[in-house]
Amino acid sequence: MGSFREMSKEELQAQEVEVNKKYQEFKDLDLSLNMARGKPAPDQIDHANGMLGAMTDYHAKDGLDVRNYGVLDGLPEMKEIFSDLLDIPAKNIIVGGNASLNLMFDQMMRLVVFGTAGEKPWGQLDKIKFLCPAPGYDRHFAVTETLGFELITVDMTPEGPDMDQVEKLVAEDESIKGIWCVPKYSNPQGICYSDETVDRLASMKTAAKDFRIFWDNAYGVHPIFEDVKVKNILDACKEVGNDNRAYYFFSTSKITFPGAGVSIIASSDDNIAEIKKVMTAQTIGYDKINQLRHVQFFKNADGVRKHMQILADCLKPKFETVLNTLEKELGGSGLISWESPKGGYFVSVDVLPGCAKRVVELAKEAGVALTGAGATYPYKNDPKDSNLRIAPSYPTVEELQQAMDLFCVCVKKAGIEKLLEED
Repeated sequence: MGSFREMSKEELQAQEVEVNKKYQEFKDLDLSLNMARGKPAPDQIDHANGMLGAMTDYHAKDGLDVRNYGVLDGLPEMKEIFSDLLDIPAKNIIVGGNASLNLMFDQMMRLVVFGTAGEKPWGQLDKIKFLCPAPGYDRHFAVTETLGFELITVDMTPEGPDMDQVEKLVAEDESIKGIWCVPKYSNPQGICYSDETVDRLASMKTAAKDFRIFWDNAYGVHPIFEDVKVKNILDACKEVGNDNRAYYFFSTSKITFPGAGVSIIASSDDNIAEIKKVMTAQTIGYDKINQLRHVQFFKNADGVRKHMQILADCLKPKFETVLNTLEKELGGSGLISWESPKGGYFVSVDVLPGCAKRVVELAKEAGVALTGAGATYPYKNDPKDSNLRIAPSYPTVEELQQAMDLFCVCVKKAGIEKLLEED
């Protein structure tokens, strides 16, 4: 396909007639499809149904009856699986409930109310700022926005956050207290942080003594086309004497059941002791029955890895459908660019500036729900109105093909409208 940007006004108008005709045909189909959130499909979740059978043994390895009270920080055998899977010492892991987001919010609240490492609680400061690499994860931004922090957008590069920007900001402003990071197959671009990026995050000079990295390794074991090794942030911080800088989060939400998984927070010895001190007042412990059934189902870290290969086989044809359709319908059009992720849950696209909201609007009118334009930026404000996140996981391949065909028509329609408007 030739670039729409190089077409004359008359050529664009002729294309617009064709595109409007196709768009109306889609509207006449009365579709109801959803590519808005990264939800695992029922056939993916079915692969974990073996956990739902009646448990015949309710005792942990040390004899503890998991139906009863006890164990604040998680069953040792559950920790061992996470330890082997993520290369983190078991003593530095706390096992939580079904949502790592819950652990992130709790940790942020502990910093706001109690502070860390003897520094003043964040809630007693006049202003708190937080770095938000974007495009990024809307729920991360929502946590810090809800707590009244000022969100500062940092650009993403193919190797992670723009570290020149990050280093300059954190060195000059002690009110900047932390940064959100999704280091592997990032949401939404699928970017994997380079070793240099991880090392610079760990070693950079910060004006705030209590600067903290919220390291959400949500897709740490979620390859589709290629498994990429990302350096361990906890090790990197320890190597340069900043042991307490990072909080590491992970969960089985996109491994077993999104509504009934197991999550963790991991950190340094000092940070774990600090967290447990407050947790003791907050809870007697999380769901040990769920932890034990995960252990019984997977048995070890290799069991998780084998399971993830099954899930990758479920997701691969869906991602291929998205990427192949984009190339076939829009390759060389000049209307869109996109990332080809090696894993994770999303495909990130950038349409012509000023067109993202229009694409979402057109898709909605024709029966396809997309993630809202701007959602991948702090305050839902994409300054270019350009980035969109496609979530291929939930629809069937057939539904996805139909949704992508419509999506491409919407991109053409919005793009042609914009080009004619500028002509």
